[in-house]
Amino acid sequence: MDPENIKKEYTNGEVTVVWQSGKCIHSGNCVRNNPDVFQPREKPWIKIEGSSTEKIIDTVKKCPSGALTYYEN
Repeated sequence: MDPENIKKEYTNGEVTVVWQSGKCIHSGNCVRNNPDVFQPREKPWIKIEGSSTEKIIDTVKKCPSGALTYYEN
């Protein structure tokens, strides 16, 4: 796998967030909108259990690069 384009999925059972590193432009929108879930200094950096499914979806929709997407389970 190309280390420049990692794809990871995080799920809480209701929604799955997909992160594609190669698309990420580090705008910080996810961190500013939902710091309880998106914690770039941590591993894993997405703590999916950190907030409600609705807030997670709302935050992912604000990602300008498309690096974060989601699908409902």
